[in-house]
Amino acid sequence: MRYLVTGGAGFLGINLIRFLVDKGHDVTSLDIMDFDYEDMKDKIRIVKGDVRDKKAVENSLKNVDIVVHGAAALPLYSKEDIFSTDVDGTEMVLSESLKRGIKRAIFVSSTAVYGVPDHHPLVEEDKLIGVGPYGEAKIEAEKVCEKYRKKGMCVPIVRPKSFIGPERLGVFALFYDWASSGKNFPMIGSGKNRYQLLDVEDLCNAIYLTATLDLKKVNDTFNIGAEEFTTMKEDYQAVLDKAGFGKKIIGFPAKPVILGLKFLELLKISPLYAWVYETASKDSFVSIDKAKEILGYKPKHSNKDALLRNYQWYLDNVDSFKDESGVSHRVPWKQGFLGIVKWFF
Repeated sequence: MRYLVTGGAGFLGINLIRFLVDKGHDVTSLDIMDFDYEDMKDKIRIVKGDVRDKKAVENSLKNVDIVVHGAAALPLYSKEDIFSTDVDGTEMVLSESLKRGIKRAIFVSSTAVYGVPDHHPLVEEDKLIGVGPYGEAKIEAEKVCEKYRKKGMCVPIVRPKSFIGPERLGVFALFYDWASSGKNFPMIGSGKNRYQLLDVEDLCNAIYLTATLDLKKVNDTFNIGAEEFTTMKEDYQAVLDKAGFGKKIIGFPAKPVILGLKFLELLKISPLYAWVYETASKDSFVSIDKAKEILGYKPKHSNKDALLRNYQWYLDNVDSFKDESGVSHRVPWKQGFLGIVKWFF
């Protein structure tokens, strides 16, 4: 089959492209960023452009059978960029796909659509109350998907938990930097809360199931996450143990830490945004029963597996990105004030 992956130069994009190429499929990547993965450059078609740009989207959809729409402006972007990319971009991709008779377009949403919930596990039918522009934009983008379902398209929606693995940096690079530097690591709250993660390999498998199973079967919404996870403190401690310095996860009272991080965010010297620090001390996990039952989804990696796999990739590649920073998952986020705090741990 011939796939278009929007956001193909990003963390999920490159992992999914490698996954699809390994299975013998033809792949086109559409991304506003340069596609700079040497191992894939000669194996796929690359279109550099914005999902909000009609001509770029038209060009990327040539000779495409299935679309995986993963392009998004992440939470550290401006509200305007988040809504125009995540909502208007989704409208553009689906409308142009419909014009070309493409029957299946998979949308990568987020469990951020659930906001800060009052119960667990979360199921797909739970109320959607997004936190911040990113969560709110994902809800609106899902409404766009539902509109195109009514027009006759198959638009599976996957809602992944925070996913990690090879190529993932962003906020996790902060933790891995502290771990590899022989530092204890502060945690918002006691760390006794259960916080489900997801390995990107399992996410690629879930997306592939929605791309290959019967249209009527997959034209639905699915939570995707790890099946095995413990507490934040226990799962993250596995990385500090791997680092080998005998360091520990240290919990701090959530309320004052959150107030401090809000203040630092206002001053633009914190790398963390509201959805991260407001949910970090709370339980956060979804039911994956629907995906298991309908898709046959079988996650391979636990939280610990995913964190350790990502950490090993970080160690193996840190010299290639140690001087970079930005607001995407592909590069480390600036530590800001936390870079000073680090030296006290």
